[in-house]
Amino acid sequence: MNLEQIKGIFVPIITPVTEDEKVDVKRLKEQINYIIENGVHGILAHGSNGEFYMFDDEDYELITKTIVEETAGRVPVLMGIGAIRTSKAVKLAQMGKKAGVDGISVLQPMFLKPTDEELFLYFKAIADSVPELPVLLYNNPRIGYTMSADLVEKTAREVTNIVGMKDSSGDINQLMEFIRRTRDLEFKVFGGKDTMIYASLAIGAVGAVCSTANMFPGIVTDIYNKYIEGDLKGSLDLQYRFNPVRMAQDKASFPVATKDMANINGMKVGNPIKPNLPSKENLLEFFKEKMREADLLVKE
Repeated sequence: MNLEQIKGIFVPIITPVTEDEKVDVKRLKEQINYIIENGVHGILAHGSNGEFYMFDDEDYELITKTIVEETAGRVPVLMGIGAIRTSKAVKLAQMGKKAGVDGISVLQPMFLKPTDEELFLYFKAIADSVPELPVLLYNNPRIGYTMSADLVEKTAREVTNIVGMKDSSGDINQLMEFIRRTRDLEFKVFGGKDTMIYASLAIGAVGAVCSTANMFPGIVTDIYNKYIEGDLKGSLDLQYRFNPVRMAQDKASFPVATKDMANINGMKVGNPIKPNLPSKENLLEFFKEKMREADLLVKE
């Protein structure tokens, strides 16, 4: 993978499912083509909004292969790993390499609260198992803790193929510190909050990983594109227009609202996987209202 491609808007792609919760390969291919044709710069397979934690190894591999094959090199494909056990994470990384992904994104282990030394060795073992692939860290405090700036800097400096990270903390100070500590290394830091694309770029991020680009790729990529083109006012205006839609999602349980909004706009991605359930009608109407106000609701 050309490291110059690690920038822009990457989308943690939704995994469409059938009524009996099987991977809907046809709809997944449609989703891939929709987001690429509408300007996203890369795809993250098995991001948190892709419900990676719901699938066994067989489906995990099916999803990965489908995304790689259907994308066909049009944009880079990263594969997310969210395993707790190091050996399981290594196995998944090697599966991704065999499937042809362009890089790996590694979430810190859930449930446990490892020390910085344990986390460093975890990330290093995964990266060392696929030395040909670029690896990005994925800091997501939703799992119960956040990565330290010391850990990120040490990993960036000492593990050659760990070349970037996504930070979903929503803490601008922490994001700035990750960037400050690594800015001399060409370390690629992505923001992970869709409401902070503009702010992330303003402090040195190379892009953002945005779940809402599944449903609204046009406006999300335009925030980035206008910023890069130097139209800062246009970029910020779009960010402010868009933010109420993203913030409305917080009224649903995670990650239900992503599929809710996709289905509202006729994308037919299926329900969230149980125990999650689709939002109730009153909340769906609220989503529609916010989408309508932002001119993001497909004509009713």
